[in-house]
Amino acid sequence: MLHEPRRRGDLHSTRVLSLDAAGRILDWISWQDAVCLYVRGVVAWTLGDPCLTIHGGTHRASGLRSTLDLHPIVASTGHCHHRAIDPSPALTNAALFARDKQLCLYCGEHFSRQALTRDHVVPSSRGGQDIWENVVCACVRCNLKKRNRTPQEAHMPLLAVPYRPSWVEHLILSNRNILADQMDFLQARMPKKPPRPI
Repeated sequence: MLHEPRRRGDLHSTRVLSLDAAGRILDWISWQDAVCLYVRGVVAWTLGDPCLTIHGGTHRASGLRSTLDLHPIVASTGHCHHRAIDPSPALTNAALFARDKQLCLYCGEHFSRQALTRDHVVPSSRGGQDIWENVVCACVRCNLKKRNRTPQEAHMPLLAVPYRPSWVEHLILSNRNILADQMDFLQARMPKKPPRPI
């Protein structure tokens, strides 16, 4: 039986970066899911200094309490798909607002998440799709001002071009508590592209 871990990082915010045995990035997993990989004996390799120590039960014969050091990056054994395509991040408001850094891409002001909306560059009613390349973060005021028009028609030029984030960028945007070893690993795998104007 596992007990609360001794903290090296914050228990509730620390997530482990999961990879396949070939090093392909899969997703963030909880410390509990990482423990399951260790206990099942399916950890192929790890990276980084341990970030959490889990304390288990006491051995009846020796009286010693078991411990398990969790690493921030864990690769599991199993089938590797060497030519697998990275998954496409789901388009959610939280992910969109993170991509656009909570800026309205019409007025350029920073807003809380509650004061932002998803705006379709080409309006849905005019055939615009609900895809990464056609949506931007907009404040309520700008969204109402733009109405059912394109940015050109509304004389509201976009401050940046909407784009689909890579899987690695999505993982960085979706975790506010990335450990240094994880960030180094992810940044080394970011696709090289010209900086986006903002």
